[in-house]
Amino acid sequence: MLTENNMIVALDIGTSKVVCLVGELRPDGSIETVGVGAHPSSGLKRGVVVNIESTVSAIQRAVEEAELMAGCKIHSVTAGIAGSHISSLNSHGIVAVRDREVSNQDLERVIDAARAVAIPADQKLLHILPQEYMIDNQEGIKEPLGMSGVRLEAKVHLVTGSANAIQNVEKCIKRCGLEVDAIVLEQLASGYAVLAEDERDLGVCIVDIGAGTTDIAVYTAGAIRHTAVIPVGGDQITNDIAMALRTPTQHAERIKIKYACALAQLAQADETIKVPSVGDRPARELARQSLAEVVEPRFEELFSLVQAELRRSGFEELIAAGIVLTGGTSRMEGAVELAEEIFHMPVRLAIPDGLRGMENLLHNPIYATSIGLLHYARQSQNYVSDSGLTVPEAARNPKEPTRMPALFGRMKAWLHGNF
Repeated sequence: MLTENNMIVALDIGTSKVVCLVGELRPDGSIETVGVGAHPSSGLKRGVVVNIESTVSAIQRAVEEAELMAGCKIHSVTAGIAGSHISSLNSHGIVAVRDREVSNQDLERVIDAARAVAIPADQKLLHILPQEYMIDNQEGIKEPLGMSGVRLEAKVHLVTGSANAIQNVEKCIKRCGLEVDAIVLEQLASGYAVLAEDERDLGVCIVDIGAGTTDIAVYTAGAIRHTAVIPVGGDQITNDIAMALRTPTQHAERIKIKYACALAQLAQADETIKVPSVGDRPARELARQSLAEVVEPRFEELFSLVQAELRRSGFEELIAAGIVLTGGTSRMEGAVELAEEIFHMPVRLAIPDGLRGMENLLHNPIYATSIGLLHYARQSQNYVSDSGLTVPEAARNPKEPTRMPALFGRMKAWLHGNF
């Protein structure tokens, strides 16, 4: 049995599957995977919960499987979230340094100043990610604590999501008898698992292609600069195959995984595949190249949307390390080659790393988000951000501003006027 003190649990609630990973923190700071559970999911559409009962059932199955393998009882999880409701912006705050030396209180105040931006009422703040600090116009400071100065500035990346969508994810988890340690943006988590430190410093864009959404995160100078979610993923490719080949969706998914190719010129002209038909009709033989001709336009569209988002963000020219593909759909043959043709920059397929135990199973882009969630849970215990910056409490746990003092003030005034 594992103790709660050295156990962390990741829950990746995806469009096509729910994955639960149990990791044990070792004395040397590494994570050893001791339990894995996975179950198909049909309760989400494009990263958003559309059927609570189905989602709860999938979470329960995945968690029970992980508990059985790990020999422990899971009480709380770090969960991932995605969907087109996610939005982000860069902000900065400025405060005067008290006592001319930067303290923890100064860091708290400058983060509070940076987060003071207008957020729509239906949006909830998910992350405050410090990018860099400045003291008296000195840029590029990673660790300002203890430094002398008069004026402290912080540049941060704010990530928000639909309050209702986040609440539905939390509701599904709590209905399984679990507590939520943190809700984490999925591409932020994936970055922990697949990006090297030199890639973050040089400038890189991670493209996590899931079943329902494609999640993007841009890093430059060691910090996250831009995040976005594109509502196109592997499910759209499956639907294209089902419609074009006139085959049931479950067979289209199997054909996609086993035979699909994102670049038609890589498929051999003499290769054939067997395509089941609808109803009682007999199966048909089809050239694999014909399948590739169905898949390639959808991948071209997806990569073009990613490129348009990069251009809109203004960071396209700053990602010298190129594009890193991960996620289940990125494993398709020809995806890397097609991406290089469209982006005109280096592209690599990323295999998640950094864990001990079950390497044969987990060295797969499918598990990038869940492995990254374990890394995030470990990092949050050490209070260090994804960019290596010290993160004050205000940034680690963004909470809604309390309204209790105002409520007590109104009650006091009412009592004073009536008694």
